[in-house]
Amino acid sequence: MSKLIKLAAAVVGGFVAGILLAPKSGKETREEIKTKTEDAKIAARQKAAEVKAAGKEAAVTLRKGADIAGKEANEFGRSAKSTAEKIAAEVNDLGGEARTRANRVAADAKATGRVIQKDAEKHLK
Repeated sequence: MSKLIKLAAAVVGGFVAGILLAPKSGKETREEIKTKTEDAKIAARQKAAEVKAAGKEAAVTLRKGADIAGKEANEFGRSAKSTAEKIAAEVNDLGGEARTRANRVAADAKATGRVIQKDAEKHLK
């Protein structure tokens, strides 16, 4: 039975020592927990506001970048269209010039063919 008494005395002594040596009362501890909780809420709201502001700023920057990219794409499209139109006009001009030269070559070939035919007829007679 002496072991049981020693154990009970140790438990009671620990409990009393814990109460006597506790740095704050229960009320003080609860107040501190409440204060820390409020501080954490305030900090969380501030961080949320910062994130929201950063998100808005990023959205504005993204819109500006998209506008710039869109303008560049439109300008590139106009430039490409203009260049394509110039190339098409040159191809058309070159095609016309090629037809004219082909017609001249064909006419020259026909004329040469007639001359050869006349020379051949002369020599065969």
